[in-house]
Amino acid sequence: MYHPALFKGMNVVVTGGGRGIGLEVARQFLDCGARVLVHMGRTIAADRPEFLDLAAAEGRAFLAAADFVADGGVERLADVARSRFDSVDVLVNNAGTMVGRFPAADLTDEQYRTVVQLNQTSVVEMTRTMLPLLRKGTRPAIVNTVSISARMGGSPGSSIYSATKAFVATYSKALARELAPDGIRVNCVSPGTITTDFHERYSTPEKLEATRKTIPLGRLGTAEDCAPAYLFLASHALSGYITGQVLEVNGGQLIC
Repeated sequence: MYHPALFKGMNVVVTGGGRGIGLEVARQFLDCGARVLVHMGRTIAADRPEFLDLAAAEGRAFLAAADFVADGGVERLADVARSRFDSVDVLVNNAGTMVGRFPAADLTDEQYRTVVQLNQTSVVEMTRTMLPLLRKGTRPAIVNTVSISARMGGSPGSSIYSATKAFVATYSKALARELAPDGIRVNCVSPGTITTDFHERYSTPEKLEATRKTIPLGRLGTAEDCAPAYLFLASHALSGYITGQVLEVNGGQLIC
């Protein structure tokens, strides 16, 4: 864990913070002193972790719901951010999921549009809406979630999802160059096979076990394995000379 004052007084926005990696990222930013706007997804679940309510009661966490697939969903979250913060120091674009496994021959136009909107377009939209606040931030940073599938192409039925993550990786590199004169760094975290409900929904136990056997560290990753990478890339003290990079967090899976 990083120092509890690493992000003291800083304003952080985390999309897709209701579960999995995003929830752990939000928790660790809160533990390091930040004020965090946590996008919980389409709704704010009643069975959310207690630490979120405790932080909200202390005025350090702000919970918000927005449907990024619906028209105006991103803008609704941006309105909440603008109402809570005069500036943003860190934007974590983490919202997204595979939606489903869609074979190329059977993919419908609606399925295609949904996957692209959620994983690709919403990142562009959220970044665009937050840039005025980021430009007012203290040594601001953007950290985007991509995926090992952006490099490897993913498994059957995930071609569009994998392509959207590759888009975000390339977009982030271009954005890093464009925003460098403003002092805004842009990087990505690329998780490997992580034991969250993502894989509970989209991967069989047999597939996960076969994947585990290919990983040099001998195990699947956890949200706790991934979250420190986001804080590292968000912190000027730790990574102030790093921009336009993709940090792979996969237990060595890519080297096999």
